[in-house]
Amino acid sequence: MQVDKDIILAEPRGFCAGVDRAIEIVERALKKFGAPIYVRHEIVHNTYVVNDLKGKGAIFIEDLADVPPGATLVFSAHGVSQAVRQEAAERGFQIFDATCPLVTKVHVEVAKLHREGYEFIMIGHKGHPEVEGTMGQLTDGIYLVEESADVPHVRVKDPSRVAVVTQTTLSVDDAAEILNAVKQHFPLVREPKKQDICYATQNRQDAVKVLAPQVDVVVVVGSPTSSNSNRLRELAERLGTPAYMVDAAEDLQPEWLDGRSRVGLTAGASAPDVLVQAVITRLRAMGATTVRTLPGVEEHVRFPLPIGLGDKSMAEVTSERS
Repeated sequence: MQVDKDIILAEPRGFCAGVDRAIEIVERALKKFGAPIYVRHEIVHNTYVVNDLKGKGAIFIEDLADVPPGATLVFSAHGVSQAVRQEAAERGFQIFDATCPLVTKVHVEVAKLHREGYEFIMIGHKGHPEVEGTMGQLTDGIYLVEESADVPHVRVKDPSRVAVVTQTTLSVDDAAEILNAVKQHFPLVREPKKQDICYATQNRQDAVKVLAPQVDVVVVVGSPTSSNSNRLRELAERLGTPAYMVDAAEDLQPEWLDGRSRVGLTAGASAPDVLVQAVITRLRAMGATTVRTLPGVEEHVRFPLPIGLGDKSMAEVTSERS
């Protein structure tokens, strides 16, 4: 016998201000300068968003040699190294920087403290473009740790001149655990005035902490490459609730829901609401009868756009996306 299912939505979920800004930069550049617009790396880690922008004329590249002279280039929301910035400038591209301002804040802090003689420990995931961008702000003196066990292997010139920075999309709890290990090993380590993990990552993880105990299964909308989406799934499982991540509604498997009447639904910061709505539609087809949203933090953050991308309002651009 099929069990009626209730869908319970986490709040907040989905797009954050940095993702909204990055997508808007590409869309405005396409409207102002025409296709193609080149983007270094996926603008955000979401398959739907990337394919949508490809359809509008964006070309995603990893190697700047693939961008023709004089072209318009957008840096992704994850940020880039100083070497990439220098190469792009030398090649003479028209550049728009879609780096999330919260990532830029970390880059600025690294540059400032480096001038004061500090070396750095970066907490993050090896190979993630944000980590590569942040570590690439310096040519040396910055060391990556992915887990607490890495910390004792870090060798610095002066333990009294060490600062710590963090990838913005980490698990808040994991990062805190690693930071404690850093502080035990380097008691004089300098921490950021405000933690590097971004408000949106924190809020979405806090919402899953509220959601997971109230449901029988959690579905996270997000692409496999999305760090913050993966952390949401891991967090739900850590709290004892089975959790699955879907890139699109068709990824949802009926057996995940067998015998489970309360389905929690959330989305990573790079996943658009259109995907959440498609998952809700599919869940309804699988027997869901009600949808309700848990109370949560309301986000009103808005980041300014780069100079030179026109005057169209965010509302107009958002309306055109839908």
